[in-house]
Amino acid sequence: MATGLTFSGSGELDNGNAVALTIGHDDQNTFSTASIALTTSMGVFTFDQGGGTGIDRFDDMMPTAWEETTGTGVDTGLKTVSGAGGGTDIEWALDSGMLPDGMSAYVSYSPKADGGAANDKATTGSTGDPVQGAGWDFAVSTTGLADGLNVFAGYSTIDQGGQDRGSKVLGATYAVGSVTVGYQWSLDNVSNASTDAYENQAYGVSFSVNDDLSVSYGYHDSAIKDERGEDGGSTIEAHSFQMAYSMGGATLKIAETSVDNAVYSSASANDRDGTTIALALAF
Repeated sequence: MATGLTFSGSGELDNGNAVALTIGHDDQNTFSTASIALTTSMGVFTFDQGGGTGIDRFDDMMPTAWEETTGTGVDTGLKTVSGAGGGTDIEWALDSGMLPDGMSAYVSYSPKADGGAANDKATTGSTGDPVQGAGWDFAVSTTGLADGLNVFAGYSTIDQGGQDRGSKVLGATYAVGSVTVGYQWSLDNVSNASTDAYENQAYGVSFSVNDDLSVSYGYHDSAIKDERGEDGGSTIEAHSFQMAYSMGGATLKIAETSVDNAVYSSASANDRDGTTIALALAF
């Protein structure tokens, strides 16, 4: 049975700026994520360890009844964009008063994009191949173009010595009535010894049957590309049908997920199917 433990706190400084702290421990992990956020008149500045900032927030934005296509417990091995915000970084979320209506913008910086999270009174070294240096992420989204439309885009660059690692993502979701549809594309130029880039496409559709029941279908594929932009290996294809139903304090969620060529291998053992069921009770 999976377990998790999260500590959170908030407060206010003498000058009126708000501070929020979060420390998370996922299943079977001693340390998972931590962040400190400072809210000022210029926006929110966050020191984050564990991902979810920069373009990492756009790794899969497709509408679902429950979870991302790759997040239902069926291992896919799919590589999507994470950028400098996928590790330890400092992010500036611009204040809404500095931007057009409906727009959000983020700038993230990491001095060592492949550095691991350090334990107390300890240091860490490089964990990637090739070794990565400093990185920048730029991410933007807007809901101000049309009712129900959310457009998002991001770009990341990370120093790798001889050739920078560049990642980009572009997509949109559109909600009309009880239906939400979405599509996104992303490219991560890894440029290591075995792979030049991962190109990803994802789309999804969700439908709210009523206030208590929603269903969705999601698809995500990822292809290895060589330096000429041609296919350099197997393409992962992941499909997920999902349902979420709430009744009082109980929420039941079900995902039926299938994966072809997991971890970019066409071996028969990497064609996987799984049914995931979750029950949440609020007391």
